[in-house]
Amino acid sequence: MTFLLDVSDAAREALRELERDKGLAKRLKAVRRALARLESNPKYPGLRSHRFFSLSGPNGEDVFVSYAEQNTPAAYRVLWCYGPREGVITILAVVPHP
Repeated sequence: MTFLLDVSDAAREALRELERDKGLAKRLKAVRRALARLESNPKYPGLRSHRFFSLSGPNGEDVFVSYAEQNTPAAYRVLWCYGPREGVITILAVVPHP
């Protein structure tokens, strides 16, 4: 099943920041690749998607985190949830791992 991605304002701004900083071009490419994989298969093994227990979605949904990068200092992660309707994934945030 292919999903429609609904990108939150916060995630959209994070993507803009990545686009503005030419030094982060490699990271932007990794994030875009992760978003494309989420759209086609959120369970894609390379994303290492798993539930993020310390947050809830806007309507109490389970929040998941997927890896855009691995084994990299401050590797980027994508936080997302299913919904608000069937066939939609809401991208909540795009953040570097602390």
